[in-house]
Amino acid sequence: MPEPHLLPIRVYYEDTDFSGVVYHASYLRFLERGRTELLRSLGIHQAALHTGETAGFAFAVRAMTIDFLKPARMDDLVTVETVPADIGGASVTLQQRILLGESVLIHATVRVAAVAGGKPVRLPHDVKVKLAGMPDH
Repeated sequence: MPEPHLLPIRVYYEDTDFSGVVYHASYLRFLERGRTELLRSLGIHQAALHTGETAGFAFAVRAMTIDFLKPARMDDLVTVETVPADIGGASVTLQQRILLGESVLIHATVRVAAVAGGKPVRLPHDVKVKLAGMPDH
């Protein structure tokens, strides 16, 4: 598996609730950005999935579990850590954490499915290779 991808994110006022901590739904956006930037760092651009060799397929969240351990607050600089944990025929399970320094705020397990026309499709070989961090033979 590749090394974890790290994405720093500053917490803004718009991310918080009335009490000054990050609103729970904001974490979903942070996690989505982490997954998107992991793909981009591997040379997998989601917009291009619709137009290149892998035309017609997209990633859709199939399942997600989140443990909210500690809150982040306005102006914190958190880090979203993302790593592929299991690569199947038509889905990928990713482990994600949101950290403040060394402190784990959020732990999430996310399974995304490759879909086309609303139905699951097999992951293209090149995408699986990149996600697995293996050399392409």
